[in-house]
Amino acid sequence: MTLQALIFDVDGTLADTERDGHRLAFNAAFREFGLDWEWDVVLYGELLTITGGKERIRHYVARYRPDFVPPPDFDELVAALHQAKTRHYTQLLATGGIPLRPGVRRLLEEARQAGLSLAIATTTTPENVTALLRHSLAPDAEDWFEVIGAGDIVSHKKPAPDIYHWVLEHLGLDARACLAFEDSENGIRASLAAGLATVVTVNDYTRNHDFSGAMAVLSDLGEPGAPFQLIAGEAAGKSWVDVALLEAWHRRQAG
Repeated sequence: MTLQALIFDVDGTLADTERDGHRLAFNAAFREFGLDWEWDVVLYGELLTITGGKERIRHYVARYRPDFVPPPDFDELVAALHQAKTRHYTQLLATGGIPLRPGVRRLLEEARQAGLSLAIATTTTPENVTALLRHSLAPDAEDWFEVIGAGDIVSHKKPAPDIYHWVLEHLGLDARACLAFEDSENGIRASLAAGLATVVTVNDYTRNHDFSGAMAVLSDLGEPGAPFQLIAGEAAGKSWVDVALLEAWHRRQAG
């Protein structure tokens, strides 16, 4: 079976959005609502083990703020906080404050030229995805992707494979015809459970995660003149990820 599609996670995979994007936006939302909550870099790294922004807020209150008495409308408060956080995040993106990771733009352009379908499978909101694509990739970047699976369109978030199953169904493709790109343990657990061969690019928050089962684990996708660091796997002597390397990985996985 030939390689037909690439499916990308967003946060931490397409761009380093977590530490200097989502974290700052959460803190801005907390201040807006008069809350004394502050997520520093270390704490946010711990909170990233929980997938989904609203779920992360609930976990923080339960685990780190026993002094906070949730009001009767706590669910509504969490939803409002998350909406405010999304607004602050998209405003940050609009300033160009969150660039794409090395090699992402190049690989997306090469994949399009090669006739590969592109898709997104993420737990972040559709608004966050749209803002990142428009401001960091191209004004029409949404049209680059045949399927965008984001937010609450499935009941169970990563590490459950539901979002990948949804994307594969809407692509109309077998998992064996696709490759996934992830950056975290929760992400690769989801992609592997959906039957997808997976390439991992780590970041500061995830470099010590367990990536058992990955086709390759890299520092990033690399660029000519700025090679990736190969952490695990085999890269056929390449120093940046291109379509030819993806096809070689895919053939090896299928063989």
